[in-house]
Amino acid sequence: MTITGEVIHGAQLGRKMGFPTANIDARTIEGIDNGVYYSAVEIDGVRYKAMSNVGYRPSVDGHTRLLETHIFGFSGDLYGKHISVDLIKKIRDEQRFSSIEELRQQLATDADLCRSQQE
Repeated sequence: MTITGEVIHGAQLGRKMGFPTANIDARTIEGIDNGVYYSAVEIDGVRYKAMSNVGYRPSVDGHTRLLETHIFGFSGDLYGKHISVDLIKKIRDEQRFSSIEELRQQLATDADLCRSQQE
């Protein structure tokens, strides 16, 4: 499934944990399960591997459904730009972690798994 939307500002927590994300409001997106996905994003004609989370972020917020995408090998400002995120393969369900450090460790594991995926 491909989700297209405008990149909006978030709480910058992913950036603080070493996983900056491009965030898209997902409150009206239907037909996709919450969870963590191996994904891909095309920016200026270049396709990047990515890791995405669709859901409510129960460890840090729990109220607003977002699509958060960490784009491997990309750095730059995407705020206000429209991007398309291809959710290729779900790798796990969204879950609540007992600490930010536990969440960061799981993100590192998820990132390794996503980097190793073949399209």
